[in-house]
Amino acid sequence: MERNNRISVQGTVTSVKMNKTIVVTVSTERNHPLYGKRVGYRKKFYAHDENNVAELGDVVTIMATRPISKMVKFRLVSVDKKAIAAEKVDEAEAQLEAAEGSEAVVSAEEGK
Repeated sequence: MERNNRISVQGTVTSVKMNKTIVVTVSTERNHPLYGKRVGYRKKFYAHDENNVAELGDVVTIMATRPISKMVKFRLVSVDKKAIAAEKVDEAEAQLEAAEGSEAVVSAEEGK
């Protein structure tokens, strides 16, 4: 089997709790067979991540490969988009709250 014929999908990393294994959730939409309405589907794939480079929330591309274990049948090809780190989010929220707090104090003083 050539590598070009292997299935490759893009999804979001939903778990990194295992060593060298990630859980990737792939979301797709299909038409409902009877009603014709677009319905969303999600499927989880377990993928081998040799260097533990993927993090929670990253958008990654995985490719089908030989079975590595009972559930792992995909491998990580690339990390397409890194997730925003939780520390950066906390810092940004703290800065916004500080800025809003200082404006609230100024507007309260102007009202007196």
